[in-house]
Amino acid sequence: MAKRSGLSTLSLEDLQRELRSRQRRRPALERRREKIAAKLAVIDAELAALGGTGGATTSRGKRHEGGLIAFLKKALSGKTMGVTEAAEAVQRLGYTTRSPNFRVIVNGVLLREKGGFKRVARGRYTAA
Repeated sequence: MAKRSGLSTLSLEDLQRELRSRQRRRPALERRREKIAAKLAVIDAELAALGGTGGATTSRGKRHEGGLIAFLKKALSGKTMGVTEAAEAVQRLGYTTRSPNFRVIVNGVLLREKGGFKRVARGRYTAA
């Protein structure tokens, strides 16, 4: 007879308890991921400003020419937009991302990339 191990040996009550425990941890992990993604976006922006491509890759691993900053500059050129509008405009221009919180990444780039973007009003940006 095969030896049983892991979750298959737990009772239904124990399995439900484990499931609830894992579900409680998920929001904290998602918040942590968002913060790390925003920090990574800032690093990518700094690399792009120095002529590098950073980690601006699509879900297929192709690099976007110029990265997110170039797409944001093109989208905001001569226009004023909010963060959500800018994120949507960048994606309409062809920038692809697998991030479930792409707006957070765009917000981080707009806040930290002082040379490329200008804050016009609260939450409203344009290309500098």
